[in-house]
Amino acid sequence: MFQWRVPAVVTPVLREITHRRVLAIALPIVLSNATVPILGAVDTGVVGQLGEAAPIGAVGIGAIILTAIYWIFGFLRMGTAGLVAQARGGGEVAETGALLTRALMIAGAAGLTFIILQGPIFAGAFMLAPASDEVERLAQNYMAIRIWSSPAIISVYALTGWLVAMERTRGVLAIQLTMNGLNIVLDLWFVLGLGWGVEGVAIATLIAEWSGALLGIWLCRAAFTGGQWHQWARVFDPARLKRMAAVNTDIMIRSVLLQVAFVSFLFYASHLGDVTLAANQILLQFLHIIAYGMDGFAFAAEALVGSALGARNRVLLRRGALLTSVWGGIVALVMTLGFLFFGGTIIDFMTTAPEVREEAREFLGWLVIAPIAGVASWMLDGIFIGATRTRDMRNCMIISVIMYGVTVVLFVNWFGNAGLWAALMMFNFYRAVTLASRYPALERAAERIE
Repeated sequence: MFQWRVPAVVTPVLREITHRRVLAIALPIVLSNATVPILGAVDTGVVGQLGEAAPIGAVGIGAIILTAIYWIFGFLRMGTAGLVAQARGGGEVAETGALLTRALMIAGAAGLTFIILQGPIFAGAFMLAPASDEVERLAQNYMAIRIWSSPAIISVYALTGWLVAMERTRGVLAIQLTMNGLNIVLDLWFVLGLGWGVEGVAIATLIAEWSGALLGIWLCRAAFTGGQWHQWARVFDPARLKRMAAVNTDIMIRSVLLQVAFVSFLFYASHLGDVTLAANQILLQFLHIIAYGMDGFAFAAEALVGSALGARNRVLLRRGALLTSVWGGIVALVMTLGFLFFGGTIIDFMTTAPEVREEAREFLGWLVIAPIAGVASWMLDGIFIGATRTRDMRNCMIISVIMYGVTVVLFVNWFGNAGLWAALMMFNFYRAVTLASRYPALERAAERIE
């Protein structure tokens, strides 16, 4: 009979899961996320000093196109986190290095592919999202520079996932502070000091992204000690490659479906009038705030649940899922109260148009309840990523998107914009219920060798 025992090298990983440990993982991620909107504001503000509308539009549309392209490989962050956490919990030190090597090889290949195919990629993007000749010309210049950092920024996904799995999220914060801080300084120098315009913004981002990737590799240097990273028989082991491919494919499908749901929300909003569309765009910023706040605790769930599952310790798995979810719930409650008391002030800060302010306030109540309505789905995502139960995530997302599609069609026809927001809240409910139904199987997996 199989008897579970703790390998000596795993003992530090299997120490007690405490509130302190959860916060040590989560808080650096929350701080890291807080730097993201600051960078976007500086990028826009710097080109805004040029006194023309075209540069602002060019940087905006160029950044959106590149972000959408790179986002395809966002699965490297989640897949790497779950797989490395489990390898760490199981005492497979060499496998943690091999996993990072595989992920970085994928990132490098993807980045080189984007560089080689940039012409048709950009042409296709502007066919889908046409702009004026001037904006398109400037955006092409911007993207032609930034595309050269595609191997770096995709690698950052993998490096971030590895650091999260190793519970070294201060490293994630260091990468983001370096990238965003350097980007801001170089923005100001290149655009306002040297007068390089849109190209200056692109060069600043190029340098910042490569700097972040190099810092990330240095922070992950433990993965390369002892030579385990180039144990090629392990790195290219067919069974391990097959598992990694299956995990990442499931996550990619799940993420595409999630994006489809949010794009459909914007599609329906665009048919409800310009004022309603503008109000909804402002209210969507509240969802970004929620995501920034919840990510840290979802990441903590990935690391703690993954390591517990790798060690086949059901008790620690349940405790990791419970404590991270408790903190996620606390943060959701704080955000709900914040939106309740300060939501109107945030709306007024974002727009001066009286009719948009009035419309946004009318539907603010949906955002007040959004953190509480969505906390279960966010936390279960983190739990299932850590456990690499990605097939369940994929299948549950398929069901949730179908149910959301039916709900949004009916609710918008019946209740207009209120129905649209209600459907989005129901989407989070569907995601939570479907994943929760698979949680018992996730726990059982901690007690057997698969």
